[in-house]
Amino acid sequence: MNPSDEILDIVDENDVVVGRAPRGEATARGLTHRCVFIEARDASGRIFVHRRTAGKLVFPSHYDMFVGGVVGAGESYDEAALREAEEELGVTGLPRPEPLFKFLYEGGGHSWWSYVYQVRCELPVHPQVEEVAWHTFLTDAELERRLGDWPWVPDGLDGYRRLQAFRASP
Repeated sequence: MNPSDEILDIVDENDVVVGRAPRGEATARGLTHRCVFIEARDASGRIFVHRRTAGKLVFPSHYDMFVGGVVGAGESYDEAALREAEEELGVTGLPRPEPLFKFLYEGGGHSWWSYVYQVRCELPVHPQVEEVAWHTFLTDAELERRLGDWPWVPDGLDGYRRLQAFRASP
């Protein structure tokens, strides 16, 4: 199936489902839908970082420190987190990602409720070639050094900053 044809739940400002639309329409019209962001760390604690493919519907060829994507119509955030993490990392048998917090991302005409998760991936990764053009695992310090140098997906960057604040709070 073409990703633009995937059916999504459309939600309101309180994350309540108010309708459904194809992904391409939701993107074109700026309809609020749901996404999951999963921070995947390897056995050494390094973060999976990748560059999105040039054919992505939003933020093509940008770097991201999360794997993830849209939540399908009728799918839960938790179901989507595991599905998306396994798909993008190219693994099976991943532990269920741990939910951390949710926020509303709004920027550049886009709007989506974003649930942030974390997962430890000790399996060898084989990233999905349709989604990932390049990948590596970086330490937290290496990632921080690249924040000003690489073009990052704005929603992921927002999620990353919120994740840092979440972890720093008591």
